[in-house]
Amino acid sequence: MKNWMLTIGVFFFALSIQAQSVIGKWKTIDDETGEAKSVVEIYEKSGKVYGKVVEILRADHKKDVCTKCEGADKNKPILGLNIINGLKKDGDEYSGGTIFDPTTGKKYKCYITLESADKLKLRGYIGISIMGRTQYWTRVKN
Repeated sequence: MKNWMLTIGVFFFALSIQAQSVIGKWKTIDDETGEAKSVVEIYEKSGKVYGKVVEILRADHKKDVCTKCEGADKNKPILGLNIINGLKKDGDEYSGGTIFDPTTGKKYKCYITLESADKLKLRGYIGISIMGRTQYWTRVKN
């Protein structure tokens, strides 16, 4: 009986850890206005984490294009644009990649961590992390 209870406990513990993943859809919240702007889907590919804009929440911006982007992304729709690129898991955080702000056309180093199962802390910075901005995104419930 004890072994059976232990097995069930380990199973539920494993499920709770799996549920606390950065993978999924997140509502982006502007750190200056508090406004929800978009939904970004964070996914894993070849051991790295990426994020793509899958929904634009503000009606007057749904058809915006990236006029300040450089290279192949210039004048592409923001909807569908990859904005998080190449983050690697390092303990409880994902780092070593970049985040792109399509509004300004600027790319920043970044790291992300889970504050809770439904709250993501994202820090974008230039140089060292003290020189940057933090946003908190909320998980989109299915």
